[in-house]
Amino acid sequence: MQGLQLAKSYFDTHGIPMLQDAFGDMIDRIAIGLVGPGSECYGFDDAISRDHDWGPGFCLWLRQEDFAARGADLQAAYRRLPTMFAGFGPRRTSPGEEGRMGVMSIEEFYSRYTGLDHPPRDLREWLRIPDQNLSVCTNGMVFHDPADTFSAWRRTLLAYYPEDIRRKKIASHCMIMAQTGQYNLARTLKRDESFASRYAELQFCRDLMSMAFLLNRQYPPFYKWLHRATRQLPILGAVIHERIAALLEVPDGEEKIAIIETLCGMVIDELHRQGLSDSDSSFLLDHGPVVQAGIHNPELRKHFNAFN
Repeated sequence: MQGLQLAKSYFDTHGIPMLQDAFGDMIDRIAIGLVGPGSECYGFDDAISRDHDWGPGFCLWLRQEDFAARGADLQAAYRRLPTMFAGFGPRRTSPGEEGRMGVMSIEEFYSRYTGLDHPPRDLREWLRIPDQNLSVCTNGMVFHDPADTFSAWRRTLLAYYPEDIRRKKIASHCMIMAQTGQYNLARTLKRDESFASRYAELQFCRDLMSMAFLLNRQYPPFYKWLHRATRQLPILGAVIHERIAALLEVPDGEEKIAIIETLCGMVIDELHRQGLSDSDSSFLLDHGPVVQAGIHNPELRKHFNAFN
């Protein structure tokens, strides 16, 4: 059994009766689910995952006024729930990870990852949030939210970046992919610079996968799950996942360079399909400024570099 299924079953079996029995007056104002850091929230957990921060549990999110008035009582009731369920448990919590489960305010949860006590309102606020943090606070599953308080905030984030920011990030990845994969990798291989060549290759792969998430309008998880998550993307996901695995296996040389050029060609075709670039160049460096030029905000369009 994976963590999301375990959490939902545990909530249905023990969480709902606890809430109905002691918190019936506010049950319709509580949001419940499993969202946050950890493989279980992405559905990537396995037997190896169970050694820490895994097991029976769920999150309860309250509006700030309810959290102040009843949060401590609700947390005490949550702690009295059985620690074993369906043959699993007790949950082993790592130091510093105590806040993953149990009761928290909605504002506290989202501000932990976005730095904001409200959904982002403008380009500046969106730009300050790391994409991996956005992935963490929009993954998993919400089991119960009649008041739609937690889920409304979640929907704002899942609606994705404003298009100007998406273009800004795509333009940046175009430049880095061209620099690392299409230009410097071959040069470092010729110089027999093993560290530089491997770094260029891995940086190219990272930016390629991040590019795929942008083209799919989804947020990437942190590096540990990035390659696995890429496979699930509808646009280019499966082929990028497969070709990256092949790229890391082939010996240094022409075959590696050919795989990279094929991957860049696929990205360029998708840039064309989405109307992001009309350049006919096979070099991604030439597409970055074209993507950038489509940004409407003059300040965001003006400042262009490969490391935004």
